[in-house]
Amino acid sequence: MEPQLQHSVTDSVATVVIHHPAKRNAMTAAMWRALPPLLGTLAADPDVRVLVLTGEGGTFCAGADISTLRGSAQEAQGLAVAAEEALAAFPKPTLAAIRGHCVGGGSQLAAACDLRFAEEGALFGVTPAKLGIVYPASSTRRLASLVGPSTTKYLLFSGELIDAERALRTGLVDEVSPPGELGARVTEFTRVLVSRSQLTQAAAKEFADGRTDRDDHWAEQARASGDRAEGVAAFLERRQPRFTWNVPTSG
Repeated sequence: MEPQLQHSVTDSVATVVIHHPAKRNAMTAAMWRALPPLLGTLAADPDVRVLVLTGEGGTFCAGADISTLRGSAQEAQGLAVAAEEALAAFPKPTLAAIRGHCVGGGSQLAAACDLRFAEEGALFGVTPAKLGIVYPASSTRRLASLVGPSTTKYLLFSGELIDAERALRTGLVDEVSPPGELGARVTEFTRVLVSRSQLTQAAAKEFADGRTDRDDHWAEQARASGDRAEGVAAFLERRQPRFTWNVPTSG
Protein backbone atom coordinates (compact mmCIF):
# COMPACT_ATOMS: atom_id res chain seq x y z
CA MET A 1 0.00 0.00 0.00
CA GLU A 2 1.27 3.48 -0.87
CA PRO A 3 2.18 5.82 2.01
CA GLN A 4 -0.94 7.76 2.86
CA LEU A 5 -3.10 9.39 5.49
CA GLN A 6 -6.06 7.17 6.26
CA HIS A 7 -9.10 8.51 8.04
CA SER A 8 -12.44 7.41 9.42
CA VAL A 9 -15.25 8.90 11.49
CA THR A 10 -16.94 6.85 14.20
CA ASP A 11 -19.25 8.14 16.95
CA SER A 12 -18.29 11.77 16.17
CA VAL A 13 -14.55 11.03 16.48
CA ALA A 14 -12.41 11.46 13.37
CA THR A 15 -9.27 9.32 13.38
CA VAL A 16 -6.39 10.17 11.06
CA VAL A 17 -3.77 7.44 10.72
CA ILE A 18 -0.25 8.09 9.43
CA HIS A 19 0.26 4.99 7.27
CA HIS A 20 3.80 4.34 6.07
CA PRO A 21 4.90 1.31 8.09
CA ALA A 22 7.83 0.48 5.80
CA LYS A 23 9.55 3.63 7.12
CA ARG A 24 8.12 3.81 10.64
CA ASN A 25 5.33 6.08 9.41
CA ALA A 26 7.66 8.79 8.15
CA MET A 27 5.76 11.56 6.40
CA THR A 28 6.31 11.82 2.65
CA ALA A 29 6.02 15.12 0.79
CA ALA A 30 2.64 14.00 -0.53
CA MET A 31 1.44 13.21 2.99
CA TRP A 32 2.52 16.62 4.30
CA ARG A 33 0.62 18.25 1.43
CA ALA A 34 -2.46 16.08 1.99
CA LEU A 35 -2.90 16.87 5.68
CA PRO A 36 -4.17 20.49 5.54
CA PRO A 37 -6.99 19.82 3.04
CA LEU A 38 -7.97 16.65 4.90
CA LEU A 39 -8.19 18.61 8.14
CA GLY A 40 -10.27 21.24 6.36
CA THR A 41 -12.75 18.60 5.25
CA LEU A 42 -13.01 17.08 8.73
CA ALA A 43 -13.36 20.49 10.39
CA ALA A 44 -16.30 21.28 8.11
CA ASP A 45 -18.07 18.01 8.94
CA PRO A 46 -20.71 18.74 11.62
CA ASP A 47 -20.61 15.08 12.67
CA VAL A 48 -16.96 15.44 13.75
CA ARG A 49 -16.54 16.71 17.30
CA VAL A 50 -13.04 15.40 18.13
CA LEU A 51 -9.99 14.46 16.05
CA VAL A 52 -7.43 11.77 16.94
CA LEU A 53 -4.08 11.59 15.16
CA THR A 54 -2.11 8.37 15.41
CA GLY A 55 0.28 6.12 13.51
CA GLU A 56 -0.15 2.72 11.96
CA GLY A 57 0.91 -0.16 14.18
CA GLY A 58 3.45 0.39 16.92
CA THR A 59 4.93 3.71 15.75
CA PHE A 60 3.50 7.21 15.74
CA CYS A 61 5.78 8.93 13.22
CA ALA A 62 9.56 8.82 12.74
CA GLY A 63 9.67 12.24 11.07
CA ALA A 64 9.96 13.18 7.42
CA ASP A 65 10.75 10.67 4.68
CA ILE A 66 13.82 12.49 3.38
CA SER A 67 13.90 10.43 0.18
CA THR A 68 10.67 12.09 -1.02
CA LEU A 69 11.75 15.66 -0.29
CA ARG A 70 13.50 16.55 -3.55
CA GLY A 71 13.29 20.33 -3.31
CA SER A 72 15.18 22.75 -1.11
CA ALA A 73 15.45 22.36 2.65
CA GLN A 74 13.27 25.47 3.02
CA GLU A 75 10.57 23.92 0.83
CA ALA A 76 10.63 20.69 2.81
CA GLN A 77 10.43 22.55 6.10
CA GLY A 78 7.61 24.68 4.73
CA LEU A 79 5.51 21.59 4.01
CA ALA A 80 5.89 20.39 7.59
CA VAL A 81 5.14 23.79 9.09
CA ALA A 82 2.02 24.21 6.93
CA ALA A 83 0.73 20.83 8.09
CA GLU A 84 1.59 21.62 11.71
CA GLU A 85 -0.18 24.98 11.57
CA ALA A 86 -3.27 23.45 9.97
CA LEU A 87 -3.43 20.92 12.78
CA ALA A 88 -2.96 23.59 15.46
CA ALA A 89 -5.76 25.63 13.86
CA PHE A 90 -8.25 22.73 13.81
CA PRO A 91 -11.28 24.24 15.59
CA LYS A 92 -12.25 21.18 17.62
CA PRO A 93 -10.32 19.20 20.25
CA THR A 94 -7.38 17.22 18.88
CA LEU A 95 -5.52 14.36 20.55
CA ALA A 96 -2.34 12.58 19.48
CA ALA A 97 -2.32 8.88 20.42
CA ILE A 98 1.35 7.95 20.51
CA ARG A 99 3.04 4.56 20.41
CA GLY A 100 6.70 3.94 19.69
CA HIS A 101 8.78 6.63 18.02
CA CYS A 102 7.51 10.22 17.89
CA VAL A 103 10.49 11.98 16.39
CA GLY A 104 11.25 15.06 14.29
CA GLY A 105 8.22 15.89 12.18
CA GLY A 106 6.24 13.44 14.28
CA SER A 107 6.96 15.55 17.35
CA GLN A 108 5.91 18.65 15.40
CA LEU A 109 2.53 17.08 14.66
CA ALA A 110 2.07 15.82 18.20
CA ALA A 111 2.91 19.22 19.68
CA ALA A 112 0.34 20.84 17.38
CA CYS A 113 -2.43 18.72 18.92
CA ASP A 114 -4.29 19.95 21.98
CA LEU A 115 -3.50 16.82 23.98
CA ARG A 116 -1.01 13.95 23.76
CA PHE A 117 -1.66 10.50 25.23
CA ALA A 118 1.24 8.04 25.02
CA GLU A 119 1.84 4.37 25.63
CA GLU A 120 4.66 3.18 27.87
CA GLY A 121 7.73 2.63 25.73
CA ALA A 122 7.09 5.62 23.47
CA LEU A 123 10.15 7.70 22.60
CA PHE A 124 10.22 11.41 21.77
CA GLY A 125 12.86 13.50 20.09
CA VAL A 126 13.41 16.68 18.11
CA THR A 127 16.48 16.03 16.01
CA PRO A 128 17.44 18.96 13.70
CA ALA A 129 20.82 19.33 15.46
CA LYS A 130 21.81 15.94 14.01
CA LEU A 131 21.31 17.35 10.50
CA GLY A 132 22.41 20.96 10.92
CA ILE A 133 18.87 22.25 10.41
CA VAL A 134 17.42 25.36 12.06
CA TYR A 135 14.14 24.24 13.62
CA PRO A 136 11.25 26.53 12.57
CA ALA A 137 10.63 29.49 14.84
CA SER A 138 6.91 28.75 15.17
CA SER A 139 7.58 25.10 16.04
CA THR A 140 10.23 26.06 18.60
CA ARG A 141 7.85 28.51 20.29
CA ARG A 142 5.06 25.94 20.32
CA LEU A 143 7.37 23.37 21.93
CA ALA A 144 8.55 25.91 24.52
CA SER A 145 4.94 26.75 25.38
CA LEU A 146 4.41 23.07 26.23
CA VAL A 147 7.59 22.12 28.07
CA GLY A 148 9.30 25.42 28.90
CA PRO A 149 12.55 26.85 27.57
CA SER A 150 14.92 24.53 29.46
CA THR A 151 13.44 21.27 28.16
CA THR A 152 13.07 22.80 24.69
CA LYS A 153 16.79 23.59 24.71
CA TYR A 154 17.64 20.11 25.99
CA LEU A 155 15.70 18.49 23.16
CA LEU A 156 16.89 20.83 20.40
CA PHE A 157 20.51 21.18 21.53
CA SER A 158 21.05 17.43 21.91
CA GLY A 159 18.64 15.69 19.57
CA GLU A 160 18.47 12.96 22.22
CA LEU A 161 15.37 10.84 22.71
CA ILE A 162 13.41 10.88 25.95
CA ASP A 163 11.02 8.22 27.21
CA ALA A 164 7.33 8.57 27.92
CA GLU A 165 7.83 8.98 31.67
CA ARG A 166 10.15 11.95 31.18
CA ALA A 167 7.83 13.37 28.53
CA LEU A 168 5.02 13.21 31.07
CA ARG A 169 7.08 14.97 33.75
CA THR A 170 8.03 17.79 31.40
CA GLY A 171 4.51 18.31 30.04
CA LEU A 172 5.21 17.01 26.56
CA VAL A 173 2.50 14.39 27.08
CA ASP A 174 -0.61 14.49 29.25
CA GLU A 175 -1.11 10.81 30.08
CA VAL A 176 0.82 7.55 29.78
CA SER A 177 -1.01 4.23 29.49
CA PRO A 178 0.31 0.73 30.12
CA PRO A 179 1.18 -1.36 27.05
CA GLY A 180 -1.92 -2.42 25.15
CA GLU A 181 -4.25 0.00 26.93
CA LEU A 182 -3.79 3.22 24.96
CA GLY A 183 -6.56 2.53 22.46
CA ALA A 184 -9.14 1.88 25.15
CA ARG A 185 -8.10 4.97 27.09
CA VAL A 186 -8.31 7.19 24.00
CA THR A 187 -11.75 5.80 23.19
CA GLU A 188 -12.91 6.42 26.75
CA PHE A 189 -11.59 9.97 26.86
CA THR A 190 -12.86 11.00 23.43
CA ARG A 191 -16.33 9.85 24.47
CA VAL A 192 -16.07 12.31 27.34
CA LEU A 193 -15.04 15.10 24.96
CA VAL A 194 -17.88 14.32 22.56
CA SER A 195 -20.39 14.62 25.42
CA ARG A 196 -19.23 18.09 26.46
CA SER A 197 -20.15 21.53 25.13
CA GLN A 198 -18.44 22.42 21.86
CA LEU A 199 -18.98 26.07 22.78
CA THR A 200 -16.91 25.70 25.94
CA GLN A 201 -14.24 23.73 24.10
CA ALA A 202 -13.94 26.09 21.13
CA ALA A 203 -13.67 29.21 23.29
CA ALA A 204 -11.26 27.57 25.72
CA LYS A 205 -9.05 26.41 22.85
CA GLU A 206 -8.70 29.93 21.49
CA PHE A 207 -8.11 31.49 24.90
CA ALA A 208 -5.55 28.85 25.93
CA ASP A 209 -3.74 29.21 22.60
CA GLY A 210 -3.30 32.92 23.28
CA ARG A 211 -5.81 34.52 20.95
CA THR A 212 -6.84 37.89 22.37
CA ASP A 213 -9.12 39.45 19.74
CA ARG A 214 -12.25 37.34 20.15
CA ASP A 215 -13.39 37.91 23.72
CA ASP A 216 -16.49 39.79 22.59
CA HIS A 217 -17.23 37.16 19.96
CA TRP A 218 -17.30 34.38 22.55
CA ALA A 219 -19.33 36.47 24.99
CA GLU A 220 -21.96 36.92 22.28
CA GLN A 221 -21.86 33.21 21.39
CA ALA A 222 -22.42 32.36 25.05
CA ARG A 223 -25.41 34.73 25.27
CA ALA A 224 -26.98 33.41 22.08
CA SER A 225 -26.33 29.75 22.72
CA GLY A 226 -28.69 27.54 24.64
CA ASP A 227 -25.84 25.46 26.02
CA ARG A 228 -25.74 27.08 29.45
CA ALA A 229 -29.48 26.70 30.01
CA GLU A 230 -29.33 23.12 28.79
CA GLY A 231 -26.36 22.32 31.01
CA VAL A 232 -28.06 23.68 34.10
CA ALA A 233 -31.34 21.92 33.29
CA ALA A 234 -29.57 18.62 32.71
CA PHE A 235 -27.70 18.97 36.01
CA LEU A 236 -30.93 19.66 37.94
CA GLU A 237 -32.76 16.84 36.17
CA ARG A 238 -29.85 14.41 36.67
CA ARG A 239 -29.50 13.59 32.99
CA GLN A 240 -26.91 13.94 30.26
CA PRO A 241 -27.03 17.37 28.59
CA ARG A 242 -27.87 17.70 24.90
CA PHE A 243 -25.75 20.61 23.79
CA THR A 244 -26.64 22.10 20.43
CA TRP A 245 -23.98 24.73 19.65
CA ASN A 246 -21.73 23.59 16.81
CA VAL A 247 -18.44 24.95 15.50
CA PRO A 248 -19.26 26.97 12.36
CA THR A 249 -18.31 25.16 9.17
CA SER A 250 -16.67 28.26 7.71
CA GLY A 251 -15.10 31.51 8.83
